[in-house]
Amino acid sequence: MRIGLLTEGGYPYASGDAGLWCDRLVRGLEQHEFDIYALSRSRRQEDDGWVALPPQVGRVRTAPLWTAGDDGVAHGRRTRRRFTEYYGELLGAVCAGTGADAPSEGGPTDLPDRFGSALYGLAELARENGGLVGTLRSDAAVRALERACRAPGAPRAAHEARVPDLLTVAAHLERALRPLSLDWYDDDGLGAADLCHAAAGGSAALPGLLARHFFGVPLVVTEYGVQLRSHYLALGADTAAPAVRALLGAFHGRLAAEVYRRAEILTPGNAHARRWQERCGADRARIRTVYPGMDATRFTEVGEGPDRADPDTLVWVGRVEPAKDLISLLHAFAEVRKEQPEARLRIVGAPCGPEGTAYLGHCRALAAQLFPDEAEGVHAVGDNPVSFEEIGGPEAPTLPEAYASGAVVVLSSVVEGFPIGLIEAMFCGRATVSTDVGAVVEVIGGTGLVVPPRNPRALAEACVALLRDPERRERLGAAARARALELFTVEQNIAAFHGIYLEVVSHCPVRRVVLDEAGDPLPFATPAESHVPGRWTGPTARVLPRVVPGWATGAPVRATPPAAAEGA
Repeated sequence: MRIGLLTEGGYPYASGDAGLWCDRLVRGLEQHEFDIYALSRSRRQEDDGWVALPPQVGRVRTAPLWTAGDDGVAHGRRTRRRFTEYYGELLGAVCAGTGADAPSEGGPTDLPDRFGSALYGLAELARENGGLVGTLRSDAAVRALERACRAPGAPRAAHEARVPDLLTVAAHLERALRPLSLDWYDDDGLGAADLCHAAAGGSAALPGLLARHFFGVPLVVTEYGVQLRSHYLALGADTAAPAVRALLGAFHGRLAAEVYRRAEILTPGNAHARRWQERCGADRARIRTVYPGMDATRFTEVGEGPDRADPDTLVWVGRVEPAKDLISLLHAFAEVRKEQPEARLRIVGAPCGPEGTAYLGHCRALAAQLFPDEAEGVHAVGDNPVSFEEIGGPEAPTLPEAYASGAVVVLSSVVEGFPIGLIEAMFCGRATVSTDVGAVVEVIGGTGLVVPPRNPRALAEACVALLRDPERRERLGAAARARALELFTVEQNIAAFHGIYLEVVSHCPVRRVVLDEAGDPLPFATPAESHVPGRWTGPTARVLPRVVPGWATGAPVRATPPAAAEGA
């Protein structure tokens, strides 16, 4: 079948999020054809280029979310009036009722229908008139937003919105709705797909919603990190005014609810993401939890080979940033040293951006302060119980060897989505001590110790317990590797999506009409099994009819007679 893979800031860009997962999915499902529709997030990402694409990728179409020039479209009075009507209705649905507080609960029950109707009305308007970029930036859009904020039922914060707040929100909405103006929605674009698969919610799924609306293409949405949650976290009290937080939170809540309502299948990557989807109105019957697939082969030698770890060493591996809470880890290790004087801590990872660099400097200074008698040579292994290293260095030349160096792997995060590093440690057969954040408990499943976040004493006690009990470490490590191999491999991920694709296509109505020689509809012209590798056709039908999308124009498609096909 033909899959339209929708990404935002990811595949096929070399520096994109979730790019590795998408690449493994596409390469693993080589029996299908993939068209990539990618939204980029920055010029730097585009300059970094693409990863090497497998032959099953038919084409790639890209569009930037980070910039958009004026489309130069001059709309007439009637079009402007329709835009004001649709955009005002969309903003009214955003602001009405409890809006930002509960996107799927409370308030008028018609809000989802109002939001969806207005969204598709804007999409139709953009498709008919060549885009809405300039119109969404116009004074008319800001005035429509102001009217919605002053309407009865709008949140109090929206009522108090000032002009700078309105301009900020209007600019954000223009960016979020930019996919409406793309030229992807035709019979040769997304209309030719048998199925759309969005690799994230939010803007990435918006083209899939429109393909479903215009052509009836079914939509599958995968969320390994919930976009709505990310928006809520980004709109903190110290980054945005109350009105901006209320309005943008409500908009993204409504958009998420519309995506969850229209998708044929939702595939969250863990129970944490699943709960968010259900909270926003997703139907449980259409949710399938599919864990991210990871390559376990690179960790086989460590996981199944002899244990070469220092029995007194704790190791932490990851990106250095405040969310990883290395400060608590260092304080916990100070407590560990009181109980286990020979204990060592290896922190292996590179800083993430300028904030991560500053945080790493703070951690180094804290390590020198906590261990003043050993402050000289604080960065060298052997001179200080705490070492700061990076993958590729002499002490940690590869990622598996970094995990292999420690008897216990520690995760100290205060914020965590799906803990990839924890699964890598499990593949390596290592006992783990983790904080109870994100999907950690779901991943561990009883094969490691879990403590509350921001609790150095509890973290220290768990580490000491495992350092003192090698037999327990060995049992937990073996159980962890077995669990990881059962649930978190590339193979199980690919098999799950292959089954989901067939399930979705088998339940969706036929969108294309194929005619025989007499001009009559040809039933079962492209049965579901024709997409499965193998010889399914009979001797007199050696070439399947070429099916071209035709329903959008009302033009039927004539099947190629077998005889003509054989003589071609």
